[in-house]
Amino acid sequence: MDSPYSPLEFALLNDWQRDFPLVPRPFAEIAAKAGADEPAVLAALTRLRQRGAVSRIGAVFAPRRVGASTLAAIAAPAERVEEIAELISAHAEVNHNYQREHELNLWFVAAADDEPALGAVLASIEQDTGCHVMSLPLEREYHIDLGFDLSSGHKRRASGADAPARELDLNEKRLIAALAGGIHLVERPFRHLGEAAAMTEEEVIACIAGWLGEGMVKRFGVVVRHHELGYRANAMVVFDVADAEVDRVGERLAAEPGVTLCYRRSRHVPRWPYNLYCMVHGRSRAEAMPVIERLARVAGAEPLALFSTRRFKQCGARYFAAPRVGADLDE
Repeated sequence: MDSPYSPLEFALLNDWQRDFPLVPRPFAEIAAKAGADEPAVLAALTRLRQRGAVSRIGAVFAPRRVGASTLAAIAAPAERVEEIAELISAHAEVNHNYQREHELNLWFVAAADDEPALGAVLASIEQDTGCHVMSLPLEREYHIDLGFDLSSGHKRRASGADAPARELDLNEKRLIAALAGGIHLVERPFRHLGEAAAMTEEEVIACIAGWLGEGMVKRFGVVVRHHELGYRANAMVVFDVADAEVDRVGERLAAEPGVTLCYRRSRHVPRWPYNLYCMVHGRSRAEAMPVIERLARVAGAEPLALFSTRRFKQCGARYFAAPRVGADLDE
């Protein structure tokens, strides 16, 4: 099958998900390595964003290093799914909101500046929707959003430090807020960021490099949207694994081809006994199911696969900024 992307577009999507140049004119450096010129790179990225293939170019923060977040689920009555999904997505703190095939049919991720603020968001969603919110906070990551190889559909491994959380200074908080939607597609994007965060271009570049060095940022680069790139079978696969074995099993599953995310979350018994999660993205269910079956053999546990049926919202998490009301699909 012919690719819908030009060689330059594919290179931008596949090769710059990490190691984005932290220099004053990054797109010029990318152009030099891609055999193009800076205007062509900016034009190609603009097209890719308009087509939805690129959600943003920016930072993927390590979990539990910035603010507070959780995965949450609601059992929405079938006749109210769209209404309730809209109410959930209207919260600026919600960055992902999907319908999945399960009694718990709406799954969303909420992020806030701290735990009390996160709790207030979940309470507000309960009040708005009239539905109980089941919160499943992260306990340990085994592999989270370290890039997506478009040639194979498999994740990419990356090394990096994993330091404990620390207090952020005012400059860092302003820069994180300015980065929420990613960098602008302009010749000097870090100068533009600096203007928004009251920092110099040099300070912005040094701060992001420092975050990468300490492991606060997993990667900085192009963040793609899997569905628009043809990976339409999105399954959240969960397992109930003995607590004494879950870390060992989680590390094994994280290394398996076809797993794009792998992490441990709190159980919510008796309704939700699962503690180990994997994300599998395939071009079709027929492509995804053998991966899920292989994961079950590796885990030695029965999987529950919740395929997504609709995406109501997908954007980057927003921290340290005034809330913005309304669903945001610009990423």
